[in-house]
Amino acid sequence: MAPLLSFAPPPDWAGLGRTLKGTLVRPGDRAYDGARRLFNPAFDSVRPGGVAYCAGASDVSACLAFARKNQLAVHPRSGGHSYAGWSTGPGLVVDVSRMNGVTYRDGRATVGAGAKLVDVYGKLARHGVSIPAGTCPTVGVSGLTLGGGIGVVARKYGLTCDALESVQIVTADGRLLTCDAQHHAELFWACRGGGGGNVGVAVSFTFLAHQTAQVTAFFLHWPWKKAAQAVRAWQSWAPAAPDALWANLHLSRDTGGLDVQIGGLFLGTQAGLAPLLKPLTDRLGAPSSRLVRQTTHHDAMMIMAGCSGLSVSQCHLPGQTRDGRLSREAFTAKSHFAYRRIPAAGVDALVAWVARKGRHTVLLDAMGGAVARVPEGATAFPHRQALFSVQYYAPGRDRSWVRGVHGALSPHLGDHAYVNYIDPDLASWRTAYYGRNAARLAQVKAAYDPDRLFRLPQGF
Repeated sequence: MAPLLSFAPPPDWAGLGRTLKGTLVRPGDRAYDGARRLFNPAFDSVRPGGVAYCAGASDVSACLAFARKNQLAVHPRSGGHSYAGWSTGPGLVVDVSRMNGVTYRDGRATVGAGAKLVDVYGKLARHGVSIPAGTCPTVGVSGLTLGGGIGVVARKYGLTCDALESVQIVTADGRLLTCDAQHHAELFWACRGGGGGNVGVAVSFTFLAHQTAQVTAFFLHWPWKKAAQAVRAWQSWAPAAPDALWANLHLSRDTGGLDVQIGGLFLGTQAGLAPLLKPLTDRLGAPSSRLVRQTTHHDAMMIMAGCSGLSVSQCHLPGQTRDGRLSREAFTAKSHFAYRRIPAAGVDALVAWVARKGRHTVLLDAMGGAVARVPEGATAFPHRQALFSVQYYAPGRDRSWVRGVHGALSPHLGDHAYVNYIDPDLASWRTAYYGRNAARLAQVKAAYDPDRLFRLPQGF
């Protein structure tokens, strides 16, 4: 007699849908095509088995139980900006975007994991406060925080994860844990720079907020013939500036040609900024164009987000709000952290690669200041002594340019990379993202997700 074959029953998706207080979207549903999309259209071909819009922590717990029972891959999603597209996949997308409340009391901001940065800034501005965070308006606060959080006030107030005082997270076994320096301290440590999607699904963050005042945003441009000189001047000036001054350098080639831009934010008045810019302009000469604006902190964040002239509601993707005006964009990217200045040969290589045919940008963001005063092992984010970050960015889906320029600069910058610019090409990603913190992160993973429910391709 032939042995009987046993078959696992198919997942009871309808049962999951009935369990949730939120919404489950499945293939064939009218909302499915919109629900499965990330910010980057390069991943539009991915078709998850379901997208669960969770209304609260109990929904997240139910989703994780469903995934465990049915041996489904879990794909946590907040803003959907994963550079590698890993906030989607063939299994169950656990979407926290509806958990987006922002409240403020007694110096603390409590932010739902699905809140977009533009909304965080807008709601906290009503109280005259903010948190250190990034500039892309539709990025979710969860991924940014869990990976560290580089932003325009980091030199004064630290990374986003440095302002984090506690996080509520649903772990692989379905528990809702409140983690801080005294409770589940190792998990809290991992949530400050270890990257999202590794040990649980965060649902809420509590940050120490800072008071805001008048600030000055600036954008200075020089002709391309000054590009190499600008890199040398900027990397000597920006990381060593006073903490209140943050600056970036963009070298770009677009349809309009080649461009050198040094921009930034000063936590002070236009008059106070002027002497701080003088060492730069003394070396580079007068800029070919110059925009300097003293304004409110919130207005400056809207300018940095590319949303000057738009309302907070308009500074969203269509479908996120009723009047969202922003657009999705296909792109590829890679990164470095620079622990020393780029030497002359590296500067020449960088400028030559940007000058090549196509559309692409290299973005250098200054670090130092408060970021560097945190010890390497105090949080999972290890790159405390980096002078600046480097991002290589190209619109479209062809990775050849970002791979080429990254390879050309690697001999000069080493293998350090930013987990929030997650890079599927990296072979040595553990040390590149985490340095000497990698082994400790692996211990946290073993303690809180021993069966590896969360399985990122580059998960610690």
